[in-house]
Amino acid sequence: MGPSLRWGDALGGDRVTSTFILLIVFLPLLAAVIAGLGNRALGNVAAKTVTTGALFVACALSWPIFFSYLAGTATATVVPVFDWINSGSMHIGWALRVDALTAVMLVVVTTVSALVHLYSWGYMEEDPDQPRFFAYLSLFTFAMLMLVTADNIVQMFFGWEGVGLASYLLIGFWFKKPSANAAAIKAFVVNRVGDLGFMLGIFGTYLVFNTISIPEILAAAPNMAGSTIGFLWFRADTMTVLCLLLFVGAMGKSAQLGLHTWLPDAMEGPTPVSALIHAATMVTAGVFMVCRLSPMFEASPTALGVVTFIGAATCLFAATIGCVQTDIKRVIAYSTCSQLGYMFFAAGVGAFGGAMFHLFTHAFFKALLFLCAGSVIVAMHHEQDMRFYGGLRKRIPVTFWAMVAGTLAITGVGLPGIGGLPAFGFAGFHSKDAVLEASFASGYGGEIAWWVGTFAALLTSFYSWRLIFLTFFGKPRWVESEHIQHALHDEHHGAHHGDGAHGHENEAGTGGYRPHESPLSILIPLVLLSVGAVAAGYAFQNYFIAPDAGETFWKGALYHSEHLMHAMHEVPVWVKLGPTIVMLIGLYVAWLAYIRKTDIPAHTAKAFEPVYRFLLNKWYVDELYDLLFVRPAFAIGRLFWKRGDEGTIDRLGPNGIAAVIDGGSRVAGRLQSGYVYTYAFVMLIGLTAAVTWAIAG
Repeated sequence: MGPSLRWGDALGGDRVTSTFILLIVFLPLLAAVIAGLGNRALGNVAAKTVTTGALFVACALSWPIFFSYLAGTATATVVPVFDWINSGSMHIGWALRVDALTAVMLVVVTTVSALVHLYSWGYMEEDPDQPRFFAYLSLFTFAMLMLVTADNIVQMFFGWEGVGLASYLLIGFWFKKPSANAAAIKAFVVNRVGDLGFMLGIFGTYLVFNTISIPEILAAAPNMAGSTIGFLWFRADTMTVLCLLLFVGAMGKSAQLGLHTWLPDAMEGPTPVSALIHAATMVTAGVFMVCRLSPMFEASPTALGVVTFIGAATCLFAATIGCVQTDIKRVIAYSTCSQLGYMFFAAGVGAFGGAMFHLFTHAFFKALLFLCAGSVIVAMHHEQDMRFYGGLRKRIPVTFWAMVAGTLAITGVGLPGIGGLPAFGFAGFHSKDAVLEASFASGYGGEIAWWVGTFAALLTSFYSWRLIFLTFFGKPRWVESEHIQHALHDEHHGAHHGDGAHGHENEAGTGGYRPHESPLSILIPLVLLSVGAVAAGYAFQNYFIAPDAGETFWKGALYHSEHLMHAMHEVPVWVKLGPTIVMLIGLYVAWLAYIRKTDIPAHTAKAFEPVYRFLLNKWYVDELYDLLFVRPAFAIGRLFWKRGDEGTIDRLGPNGIAAVIDGGSRVAGRLQSGYVYTYAFVMLIGLTAAVTWAIAG
């Protein structure tokens, strides 16, 4: 990327490809600027049209690039944009790098974002601030595209912080709600902790490699194995230190155990935000970064072991909490956290292609589940507690079947390839089973991850089908919802004045409320994402995780272990059958507890109340953080505020000086009596003092 190259000239690609890349990245930014600056003057329809149109164009341009890598005809392309920073020996250019790894992320980000934009037409129809919302969505997409197309780690950090800013704006979009503001601040603060590690990792990487170019760093990384670096008053393995610092950043963005607490609270944002952030974009940034820098991680077995442990622990931790949640969006949020754990422990055992494969399929079925949840919430007048659902499958049939497709995908329904027969199933079946089989084949640490991941698959099946049964089956429990009661009150009030509907059937548990299916702008994205949830795994498995994928598809975009990919296909039969068996067990337990004998959950919760409370309160991690960090931080803040700032600096500084001046003015004011004899007396005293001074002198 030399200065002689002109803006938009491609390295390793043709002019058409470079133009496509520029349009994909910058169209969302242009749309965000137009909608944001135009705002209400532009109007709702115009703002939505500009932003949604830009994303669909970007999506349409991304898929041909992706297919060219599938066909094996494409090579890595770098499109210089401009020189950014020149300081001493550090020269940072702004360039867009597209290889197989980036091509995967382009289709994931633009496809999900485009469908979320379209979905938001219906979901946000009544919101008065639609231009601002769509501007934020497009800005978020631009930042994510900048992250995945970064040619150097500083540019990656720009996109990294950009998605953090945009997520803060989107989570707190309804800023008049105190809970939304608190959730946005929590996400921002927790991610700052992770970003500190990421920044230290970037600084250390530049110090060690004397470059911030990602290709140059990855080429030199294997040569650094075994070297040491000074860190925190002792010497440690260079690549271990750098990778662990970078991984701290990934833990924050991808909500891994320890830095996960912001993710469930982010549900305070509108449901389309949940789908965009938690499905395909921000939360997968950490997985993408680890895969992008996979040659660095491969040079440190210790760092890979930490990634495996944290991923497996997060997978299990989040799945246990998801089993007892009652908020439909929070169930899916903890599911996201758990699925990200699968991706990380896949990367930790060296199956980076498997991690990206699960990221790819997860984007479709998790976006589908979130958007289906939004459709249910709209139908139930913004009630999110599943305990007040029931009997909805006939009322909102399209949403029901779409959510079933997403559930079949996330629970891994399929037929394992045994006895020479090919494996066939829904998207999550192919990618999750690939992750588990690669983990088992990788060795001792990976075998532990397999057991943890398989048990988490059982829990995933249980809470996913629990959500389906509570929401769509059984008797309607709508009448118990305060949201529904308010809706009925408003409806009857309108009917009384001649502008409402009449003649509701009064079925048991409905209270006369009639849920309705969502508009086409919501249903179309559900149908399209359902196709991905059903077919994405089977259609693309041979490209991501085939033994020869390193040469035919990835082509150096990430570290690919051909040996591990061979070994994962040769694991014992019981390893292949394990995830399917536990999926069926989870399905049966959920059916038994929520369809056959509905008193089982209450009896179980009462019998194991300490465990139930422990899980319901999310392992008390938030309370622990509040005790260890939040309260001491506020106490220190109050100390500096009350005793330091007000009690010392202000009292002795500006407030003290002001008090002296005020007191002096009061004394002087008393001498201004307005009587001539008083002034004559003061003059006499002054004259006497002057004469005395003169004589004494």
